[in-house]
Amino acid sequence: MRTMYFLRLATCGLLISTTAAFASAIKDTESASHADTAAVHTPVMTYEFPGVKIVQLNLSVLSHYSYLVVSGTDALVVDPDRDIQAYLELARKEGWTIKGVFLSHSNADFVAGHSEFVKQLGCPVYQNKDSGALYKITALSDNQTIDWGETQIRFLTTPGHTPDGMSALIYGSDDGAKPKAILTGDTLFIGSVGRPDLMGGAIAAATLASMSYDTWHNKLSKLDDSVLVLPAHGAGSLCGAHLRDDPSSTIGTERSTNPYLLHEGRNDFITAVLDGLPEAPQYFKHNAQMNREGPPLVEWEAPLPPIPARDSSLSDINAFYIVDLRDAKSFAASHIPNAVNIALRGRLETWVGIMVPWGSKVVLCGSPDEITEARLRLHRVGYDVVSALNIGDWTAAKQPVFSNEPIAPQELYRRMQDGTAPVIVDVRLPTEWMGLRIGNVLNMPLNQLSELSSKLDPAQPVTTVCNSAYRSSMGLGLLERKGFKKVASMEGGGEAWITAGLPVLQPTAPGTTAAQPKRVVPLPDLIDPAQLKRMLMDLPGTFDLVDIRPTAHFSDYNLPGSRNVDVADLINNSVYLTGAGPLVIVDRDGSVALMAGGILAQKTARPIKVLFGGLSAYWNTAEMGEPVKTVPIAPGVPAAKPSIAPQTPDAPKKKSAGC
Repeated sequence: MRTMYFLRLATCGLLISTTAAFASAIKDTESASHADTAAVHTPVMTYEFPGVKIVQLNLSVLSHYSYLVVSGTDALVVDPDRDIQAYLELARKEGWTIKGVFLSHSNADFVAGHSEFVKQLGCPVYQNKDSGALYKITALSDNQTIDWGETQIRFLTTPGHTPDGMSALIYGSDDGAKPKAILTGDTLFIGSVGRPDLMGGAIAAATLASMSYDTWHNKLSKLDDSVLVLPAHGAGSLCGAHLRDDPSSTIGTERSTNPYLLHEGRNDFITAVLDGLPEAPQYFKHNAQMNREGPPLVEWEAPLPPIPARDSSLSDINAFYIVDLRDAKSFAASHIPNAVNIALRGRLETWVGIMVPWGSKVVLCGSPDEITEARLRLHRVGYDVVSALNIGDWTAAKQPVFSNEPIAPQELYRRMQDGTAPVIVDVRLPTEWMGLRIGNVLNMPLNQLSELSSKLDPAQPVTTVCNSAYRSSMGLGLLERKGFKKVASMEGGGEAWITAGLPVLQPTAPGTTAAQPKRVVPLPDLIDPAQLKRMLMDLPGTFDLVDIRPTAHFSDYNLPGSRNVDVADLINNSVYLTGAGPLVIVDRDGSVALMAGGILAQKTARPIKVLFGGLSAYWNTAEMGEPVKTVPIAPGVPAAKPSIAPQTPDAPKKKSAGC
């Protein structure tokens, strides 16, 4: 990927910083969860100790870690979600027998899989005796130990996130006195602790935060620094704040780096835990209740829901909630009136749980494959689907459609400059908006957009923006449901804005509110000789290599696969702006190549790479291949003829004055 830079003139000089780091400030868990694999259980790591191993699985769209603790062939599944097929298949593949399920607490952000496991395997459900579960459990008390295969598991009550929080200490067969790892559920995260405000008023958040303080100081902090910490969630989870994006840690690392645990005083700890928590999604309380009662069993192989009546009744927002699963571009082109675009390639489960009122009659719009996947995934958060259809079914019935014309970042910026821009609404969280934004735009967080939109005039054009266009596309449907007629989303979101080199506003220093404009300017990547050598050896045919030295120097010595190009032709001939891979530019010392690469980088999105230090550095640090006959990369560029004869493998390589 082409590295970008932003340049800022200041009294102290010129500040240059890579956009890889700069753009990361605007990245979010939406854009990180768009890949197909984000919606499936993916093995992260297997942690092996004498007599026991712990297999960690990640469900990225829910930022959810679950585990199988295996000793011998006995497997204990820890905090599984409702879709248990991945656990069953992994156990079958490895020859393990699932002999129990352990729930660290009554989860709120997903429907747990204990009912499904009991149905499939009849195995026990291990849980805190004070959980209030309305189904049969194998009740656990504080410090209770059970034998598991060749080793033991000891359970600790660890309230804080919830009153019934319980952690599991895993021992190896070599030492029954010193635990190897602790499964902390939502009590202790990597870099954070479980939020204490999800009990719906049944118990004060401050009371639970105080319990969390005691859990750390009286129990977890007493463990050895080497004990591995394995939580139930990672970065992006709404069960805590500021979680680090690491799958594991140690007690020692958390003791010294976790900002919450650094507070020695109880009141300081409570204040830190309660400060700045995002609003809890409305579905959390319903999922928690389902988990306490024992979730109803799911008919996973049930046929697809029937196509609903294709008339105006489907657009009645009081009767149905239409979730359009397609991508933002397809949604903008044509969609059912009052549908909301919650794309399948994203955090579908969480956003449906946030936006769609519990108990709504959910209708899905998408292809049969999209509908099948979405229905399975929505079961994970307790939503049932009453009907489904394709947009083609709707248009075939000659029903009206809504459409939106997306606006490119460059066009929106131009209109912002000439005073013709629409009202621009940033639908991200306030913390995101304050940290980095595309200009002086309104902030109306997506989960409050329906209410806050009353401040706007539905007759005026409105453009929504977010980080990746996932949330801004969702905002279109929400505004249309409120009667807005002229709505659009900015293509590609803030990430596309930055890539286009457009200015952003960012606080001048941590803790300040004043914002200063910064402009992103594309420049080429610098690659060192070792990187180029690896590309030549491992990735031949995947990039174009041009050498802009004078022909005489090129003929005397050149790299395999390189082509001699005049620098004037390189920067003026459009043929170099396109290609199926990066364009790599080399010269004698890197100076002219860097200037030429900088010019090309302003003209094309094609990755441009420049050899740092030129062929002089390559000669001194990398072992050369033999000179080869070159071929012109563009029409009209003559092939250069090598002027030296082939050398034997043992002959010394000739170094030209040109490199």
